[in-house]
Amino acid sequence: MATVREVQQRLISLGYQPGPVDNVKGQRTIAAIEAFQRDFGLVVDGIAGTQTLAAMKQAETAPKSKKPEPDKSAIQKPAPIGSSRKDEAKAPPNAASLKLLNTARPIREMIWHCSATREGQDFTVEDIRSWHKQRGWSDIGYHYVVYRDGRIMAGRPIGQIGAHCEGHNTGTVGCCYIGGVTADNSKPKDTRTPEQRASMLWLTKQLGEKFPIKTISGHNQYAAKACPSFYVHNDQLSTLAR
Repeated sequence: MATVREVQQRLISLGYQPGPVDNVKGQRTIAAIEAFQRDFGLVVDGIAGTQTLAAMKQAETAPKSKKPEPDKSAIQKPAPIGSSRKDEAKAPPNAASLKLLNTARPIREMIWHCSATREGQDFTVEDIRSWHKQRGWSDIGYHYVVYRDGRIMAGRPIGQIGAHCEGHNTGTVGCCYIGGVTADNSKPKDTRTPEQRASMLWLTKQLGEKFPIKTISGHNQYAAKACPSFYVHNDQLSTLAR
């Protein structure tokens, strides 16, 4: 049997909110187990028994699907150095309908990702949600997605812990831009369009005004991969931290 701590860690990796990883089976941990059981059609009893643990293990393994995620092998290579260009923050084309909600969940860091899709190709938040659900997750792992035309779309509710950076989902907001690899899918590339750059700066500034964000980072600072295909700490985005 798994320890309470292990169950809490699994729940967080799957996008649930068991509270602090403290090896204590409190009400929040029980509620998170029940939410997982409900989502996966199990008996809802708040007990991480044999069937629930087996379902968690299966959910952590991405099954084959009719609509698989793109090949992400390219982002296993080092990220390109990038440029020192400066852009201006600009509200996205859908700013009038975009709602950046508040949350009581502590947020102190913003982590940028790329979708690891080919340069010039458009994908939607629903595409990514589908890929992540095919992995067995309860929802898309990112909180916001920036399209190639600069539109910003909400993903996972900001009040829910994301599932975007292992070991760094608590206390962070996960944001992703569409792109990140060359058109031939051979290597990582900073494919941000001018519209994406402007919207990413705008979103970073807006969230920084809502929450006490002290750090703005990239996935590649926490994992051996190129994502988001540039180094955030060398980018203009990093200057927007408090």
